[in-house]
Amino acid sequence: MPSLRRLARTVALQTLFEVDATQHDADEVLARHVEDGTLEEGAVKFAKQLVKGVIGNLDKLDKIISSNAPNWPMDQMAKIDKNILRLAIFEILFNNEVPVKAAINEAIELAKSFGSDSSSRFVNGVLGTIVSKDIRNTMNPV
Repeated sequence: MPSLRRLARTVALQTLFEVDATQHDADEVLARHVEDGTLEEGAVKFAKQLVKGVIGNLDKLDKIISSNAPNWPMDQMAKIDKNILRLAIFEILFNNEVPVKAAINEAIELAKSFGSDSSSRFVNGVLGTIVSKDIRNTMNPV
């Protein structure tokens, strides 16, 4: 059975994807995703933290993605891949509650579950590029 944090990441990803695709209100989308009560309160809290963190840092996250995946314009990138990257980069650079390797592994698992056949390699490559750079420089992209 998946961990509570993995379930929370899945709900956060589904919420972020829908918001990105439809411009629906994030709070309403997240509430709908957790209303069935299958997530424990701690997982709901973590999912909310992730969604609010990603949306609150969207411009910074997108600049980081753009500067580390220059061959993939944001408007041409698969929405699911873009949102997996946003989620993982938020966890790695802004949240710092999980080890970097764990955040990358979780992102790869999300990409395998929800993305295309090449999504996990793409996500791994972009995240690998980001963490191999000086993180302080990554936080303030030019």
